[in-house]
Amino acid sequence: MLTPQGLKGKQYRITGNSYPRLGRPPRKSRKILALIGSLLALALIALGGVQLVDIFTGKGKHPVAQACSSPAAGTSGKPLAAPVRSASAAASPGASAPASAPAAGAPAGAASAPAAGATSTAVPQPQAVTVNVYNATAKAGLAARTADELKKRGFTIGKVGNAPAALDKKVTGTAQVVSGPAGLGAATLLGSQAAGSATSADTRTDATVDFVIGDAYTALLDPTQAAAALALATKPAPSPGPGSC
Repeated sequence: MLTPQGLKGKQYRITGNSYPRLGRPPRKSRKILALIGSLLALALIALGGVQLVDIFTGKGKHPVAQACSSPAAGTSGKPLAAPVRSASAAASPGASAPASAPAAGAPAGAASAPAAGATSTAVPQPQAVTVNVYNATAKAGLAARTADELKKRGFTIGKVGNAPAALDKKVTGTAQVVSGPAGLGAATLLGSQAAGSATSADTRTDATVDFVIGDAYTALLDPTQAAAALALATKPAPSPGPGSC
């Protein structure tokens, strides 16, 4: 038994053969951090459990969004109206043209003309297209030469001469192709014969088409180029993918 000096042995006594270890008192901040970490861990475990339950029970499934698509042209029984555009612009690189597909069920190469007043976007054979060739430039003889070339390609030639006053000296492009609702498909075919030609519509009831030569006109495309331009002009537009509008 050890007794400190200066103290009476009966008042204080130290027993044992080792001294106790003295350490810093525990800090409250550590306890608080440990408590917060425990709560976060419990919250994560609970959230994961809820998600697993939703996955296995199917409650978390959401309906798939339907693609925004327009009804097919054939469901209503009414043909789509073709836009007024440049049919032969497809001959130039990088140019795009909307599709003008043949009517469903129509036999390929049908030579019969559409009924008067009807809307037709089907592309006919050249033999079924009557073309009026007009010269809107100051260059003499262009209408006759162009009419001869179109006749060699199978088109039926109607009137040949100078352009009417509404278009004379006013067509700055290659050509202006004018048709009524019944000649929309024929206008697509005729417009593919000249690069950069523009298409417009009027109120005529027959299927004839006017080919008005403009200031930028030099010659028709060769048959191979014209066929490529027609194929591009009548190429169907790509359908929208799932979920796209």
